[in-house]
Amino acid sequence: MGLSEREQQLLDELERGLYASDSSLAHKLGKPGARSPKRIIAGAALAIIGLSLLVVAVILQFALFGVAGFLVMLAGLILATSSNHTDTPAGSAKTRPQAEKPQRSSYFEDRWNKRQGH
Repeated sequence: MGLSEREQQLLDELERGLYASDSSLAHKLGKPGARSPKRIIAGAALAIIGLSLLVVAVILQFALFGVAGFLVMLAGLILATSSNHTDTPAGSAKTRPQAEKPQRSSYFEDRWNKRQGH
Protein backbone atom coordinates (compact mmCIF):
# COMPACT_ATOMS: atom_id res chain seq x y z
CA MET A 1 0.00 0.00 0.00
CA GLY A 2 1.52 3.27 -1.10
CA LEU A 3 1.63 6.48 0.87
CA SER A 4 -0.68 9.35 0.04
CA GLU A 5 0.86 12.63 -1.05
CA ARG A 6 0.23 14.18 2.38
CA GLU A 7 1.78 11.20 4.18
CA GLN A 8 4.82 11.34 1.91
CA GLN A 9 5.23 15.06 2.65
CA LEU A 10 5.02 14.40 6.40
CA LEU A 11 7.55 11.61 6.11
CA ASP A 12 9.94 13.84 4.16
CA GLU A 13 9.46 16.58 6.75
CA LEU A 14 10.25 14.19 9.59
CA GLU A 15 13.36 13.00 7.77
CA ARG A 16 14.56 16.56 7.26
CA GLY A 17 13.89 17.27 10.92
CA LEU A 18 15.92 14.25 11.96
CA TYR A 19 18.85 15.33 9.80
CA ALA A 20 18.60 18.85 11.19
CA SER A 21 18.38 17.85 14.86
CA ASP A 22 20.67 14.81 15.04
CA SER A 23 22.62 14.28 11.86
CA SER A 24 24.91 11.60 13.32
CA LEU A 25 21.96 9.40 14.31
CA ALA A 26 20.32 9.97 10.95
CA HIS A 27 23.59 9.06 9.24
CA LYS A 28 23.80 5.78 11.18
CA LEU A 29 20.17 4.86 10.59
CA GLY A 30 20.16 5.85 6.95
CA LYS A 31 23.21 3.85 5.94
CA PRO A 32 22.37 1.57 3.04
CA GLY A 33 23.90 -1.85 3.59
CA ALA A 34 25.01 -1.09 7.13
CA ARG A 35 23.95 -4.61 8.03
CA SER A 36 23.45 -6.31 4.73
CA PRO A 37 21.92 -9.78 4.63
CA LYS A 38 25.08 -11.15 2.97
CA ARG A 39 27.18 -9.90 5.87
CA ILE A 40 24.81 -11.37 8.47
CA ILE A 41 24.65 -14.75 6.71
CA ALA A 42 28.44 -14.91 6.29
CA GLY A 43 28.96 -14.02 9.95
CA ALA A 44 26.39 -16.58 11.11
CA ALA A 45 27.99 -19.29 8.96
CA LEU A 46 31.40 -18.45 10.37
CA ALA A 47 30.00 -18.56 13.92
CA ILE A 48 28.46 -21.99 13.28
CA ILE A 49 31.76 -23.28 11.91
CA GLY A 50 33.55 -21.95 14.99
CA LEU A 51 31.00 -23.54 17.29
CA SER A 52 31.43 -26.85 15.46
CA LEU A 53 35.20 -26.64 15.91
CA LEU A 54 34.65 -25.94 19.60
CA VAL A 55 32.41 -29.01 19.99
CA VAL A 56 34.91 -31.20 18.11
CA ALA A 57 37.68 -29.90 20.38
CA VAL A 58 35.70 -30.89 23.47
CA ILE A 59 35.02 -34.37 22.06
CA LEU A 60 38.67 -34.89 21.08
CA GLN A 61 39.93 -33.12 24.22
CA PHE A 62 42.29 -31.01 22.13
CA ALA A 63 42.60 -27.49 23.56
CA LEU A 64 44.16 -25.92 20.46
CA PHE A 65 41.06 -26.72 18.39
CA GLY A 66 38.94 -25.25 21.18
CA VAL A 67 40.79 -21.95 21.13
CA ALA A 68 40.71 -21.82 17.32
CA GLY A 69 36.99 -22.64 17.32
CA PHE A 70 36.28 -19.93 19.85
CA LEU A 71 38.22 -17.34 17.83
CA VAL A 72 36.46 -18.33 14.60
CA MET A 73 33.09 -18.15 16.34
CA LEU A 74 33.94 -14.73 17.80
CA ALA A 75 35.05 -13.44 14.40
CA GLY A 76 31.78 -14.62 12.86
CA LEU A 77 29.71 -12.88 15.51
CA ILE A 78 31.67 -9.67 15.09
CA LEU A 79 31.26 -9.86 11.32
CA ALA A 80 27.50 -10.42 11.60
CA THR A 81 26.88 -7.58 14.04
CA SER A 82 29.30 -4.94 12.80
CA SER A 83 28.47 -2.18 10.35
CA ASN A 84 30.37 -1.41 7.19
CA HIS A 85 31.91 1.99 8.02
CA THR A 86 33.61 2.52 4.66
CA ASP A 87 30.38 3.14 2.75
CA THR A 88 28.89 6.63 2.81
CA PRO A 89 25.28 7.09 1.77
CA ALA A 90 24.51 9.36 -1.15
CA GLY A 91 22.56 11.84 0.97
CA SER A 92 24.68 11.80 4.08
CA ALA A 93 25.00 14.79 6.35
CA LYS A 94 28.62 15.25 5.25
CA THR A 95 27.60 15.97 1.64
CA ARG A 96 24.77 18.34 2.55
CA PRO A 97 25.54 22.03 2.32
CA GLN A 98 25.97 23.76 5.65
CA ALA A 99 23.69 26.61 4.60
CA GLU A 100 20.62 24.34 4.62
CA LYS A 101 20.73 23.53 8.34
CA PRO A 102 19.69 26.94 9.72
CA GLN A 103 17.02 27.17 7.04
CA ARG A 104 15.55 23.82 8.05
CA SER A 105 15.60 24.55 11.75
CA SER A 106 13.93 27.92 11.23
CA TYR A 107 11.26 26.25 9.07
CA PHE A 108 10.43 23.78 11.83
CA GLU A 109 10.60 26.49 14.47
CA ASP A 110 8.16 28.56 12.46
CA ARG A 111 5.77 25.62 12.17
CA TRP A 112 6.06 24.97 15.91
CA ASN A 113 5.39 28.61 16.68
CA LYS A 114 2.32 28.55 14.43
CA ARG A 115 0.97 25.49 16.24
CA GLN A 116 1.57 27.12 19.62
CA GLY A 117 -0.12 30.34 18.51
CA HIS A 118 2.94 32.59 18.77
